[in-house]
Amino acid sequence: MQIETLKDVLHWTKEFHQHLSQCLSHCADKHADERAKMMLEYLSEHEKTLTDVIGGFEKSGDENALNTWCYEYASHHPITLHAHCDAPFADLDTAQIMEVIVDQHRQVIELYRYLASRADIPSAKELLENLHSLEEHEVMRMSQSSNRFTDL
Repeated sequence: MQIETLKDVLHWTKEFHQHLSQCLSHCADKHADERAKMMLEYLSEHEKTLTDVIGGFEKSGDENALNTWCYEYASHHPITLHAHCDAPFADLDTAQIMEVIVDQHRQVIELYRYLASRADIPSAKELLENLHSLEEHEVMRMSQSSNRFTDL
């Protein structure tokens, strides 16, 4: 996908979460460990929710912010898209699953952090800071929840 504007970034992020949700769900059915299955199902639902939340930002965001150009980041800082599907979650233990999930989300967080630091338009900066905060909060939530699964 060609990323040129913040609207493209939001669309890419929505697709990222949707694809991750599908991959997690698919692998949950194949995992032998019951704890890992439950974690994968939980994470899949969590990613579906993030897909919807990002979709809301995409639909209701300020047009000036959404139309802000940001193509330079994508050309200089490529994001590893969906590497988690090259090594199915069904073959990973719970700690490895969370390691992959956190790494994928950290790339998105870094994207938002960088774009917010470069934004000149106040509405674009605010949008990116909100998205950055959302992603960071959700990674923390998923990590805390994954710790509960390992305590079971």
